[in-house]
Amino acid sequence: MRLPTARDIGIIARREYRARIRSKGFWISTIALPLLMAAWLVVPSLILSKTRSSQRLAVVDVTGNIAAPLVERLDEWAVTTAEQVSFDIEIVAIESDAEALRRRLDARVLDGDIQAWVWIDDTGLRDNTVEYHAESLTNFITQQTLERALSSVIQRERLQTGGYDVERIGELIRSVDLETVRVSAEGSKADAGIGGFALAIFLFMVLYMTTLLYGNQVMLGVLEEKNSRIVEILIATVRPLELMLGKLIGIGLIGLTQLSIWVATALLLTAPALVGLATALPENVEIPTLSVALIAHFLALFILGYFLYATFYAMVGSAFNNPQEAQQLASLAVVFVVLPWLFFMPILNDPDSTLAVVTSLIPMFTPTLMMLRIAVKMPPAWQLLLGYVLTFASCLAMTWLCARIYRVGILMYGKKPTLKEVWRWIRYA
Repeated sequence: MRLPTARDIGIIARREYRARIRSKGFWISTIALPLLMAAWLVVPSLILSKTRSSQRLAVVDVTGNIAAPLVERLDEWAVTTAEQVSFDIEIVAIESDAEALRRRLDARVLDGDIQAWVWIDDTGLRDNTVEYHAESLTNFITQQTLERALSSVIQRERLQTGGYDVERIGELIRSVDLETVRVSAEGSKADAGIGGFALAIFLFMVLYMTTLLYGNQVMLGVLEEKNSRIVEILIATVRPLELMLGKLIGIGLIGLTQLSIWVATALLLTAPALVGLATALPENVEIPTLSVALIAHFLALFILGYFLYATFYAMVGSAFNNPQEAQQLASLAVVFVVLPWLFFMPILNDPDSTLAVVTSLIPMFTPTLMMLRIAVKMPPAWQLLLGYVLTFASCLAMTWLCARIYRVGILMYGKKPTLKEVWRWIRYA
């Protein structure tokens, strides 16, 4: 049996690469995806930071000790902190007929004269509750701000009533900041952990998205050639396995090209900010760096993850006749790509736990979860080696399985194949 030749595979790979890099879709996705990611990460926070709302609030203070300090506290916060909400407070005097007053306040809310009202009395304070009445109760940011201010004022009032020195107690119960120091062979460095956290998320997200993106491109490319009958011409000159490997390599190289453009652009745009940040940091604090080992592991895991999933997508594309049929089975790959999100936070919190070790050694999860562990803390060499060996063996097994289905499926048209027929292709191909 003639083995696949590097020459024929190279010809197919160059054809795939040139066709895709010259397409408008490649350059649109290269530009659009980083913009969408930046918008997704930055715009909501920017909108929230720039958005301030105001609430007209009526306060009924039966105790007579809370309303005035509450107004002072909220006014102080509005000036000294970045609260997203401010209050226009009206202190309403208590009346002998409390129920009638409640009804009038409800009517004012419905008329739009005020937006909400609160009722503070001794009974509620003993139960640690303050009534809040409003027509809409989905304003959680407003409620949280008001709740924190009420808690602060009421705590202070209770301490003063009990004869305690409020300022002294405040000093004694001050919270403690944890000063984090990263221990490494090069020496200990203070590190807030935010930079490593961001780097881990970035690398995890890139592997997650590119696995789906380029795997889906392989499937659509196979379907396109199959439906246009171009594949029949290609099969006359090259073997199906050579065609499949050439397609996988060509689209994989496109993926690496796109990643290189994204990384180079990100470095170019963020370099001035990183230089400024580095000069502003204390001497013993450093920002995370992309080491040669980290980049090498990222590329290796990208290639392994791409081939592992792309062979599955190629197999699905060759077996079916249109994208609608293929997507039903292709959704299985999406499940395995999405599942690592369930382990994301536990592994980020403890990269050496049993959960982290076991899940990162499962070949379908290794590309994303092992990369996450590497970005946080380099795993032991035996775990890295075992992860690479198991994933590489899985790639070979998937390539063998895909080749047997591919060589039959790409020439099959008409009805949707059954699992029994696909099994027959595997046995006799």
